[in-house]
Amino acid sequence: MFKNATGVILPPPLIYLLFLAAAWLLDAMLPIALPQTLWTRYIGWGLIDAGVLLMLWAGLLMLWRKTTVNPYGKPAKLLEEGPFRFSRNPIYLADSLIYGGIALLWGSLWPWLLLPLVILTMQRGVIVHEERLLGQLFGDDYRAYCTRVRRWL
Repeated sequence: MFKNATGVILPPPLIYLLFLAAAWLLDAMLPIALPQTLWTRYIGWGLIDAGVLLMLWAGLLMLWRKTTVNPYGKPAKLLEEGPFRFSRNPIYLADSLIYGGIALLWGSLWPWLLLPLVILTMQRGVIVHEERLLGQLFGDDYRAYCTRVRRWL
């Protein structure tokens, strides 16, 4: 698998898309439908909307504070405001909300069965490397931040 100098294996949105593609292939081979109701549609679109808004909030804050949104880049600042007050990874949380919304709209069990693997892949393939870099760059400030704010929620 591709790794760059920071250790991140693939761009995070691509990881989520690859798992959705795997779920689609599995569903094509062995469909496992989930019941679809009006509520699953509302909740699915609500999760997608919440994910997009959270992603925009975090991404715009990063741009405004002049630090990188790129997981392969070197952060210029440690952000502890906005969505970073309740999640150290609000953009990945947003990706997960969008993934869950798509899974609800789709009505297949496969994306839900693969979700733990998505989270594990993100944890080991992206977040661990980013945390190591942030620890090197921001030292005690980052470690103190980690004691106050959870990785996901």
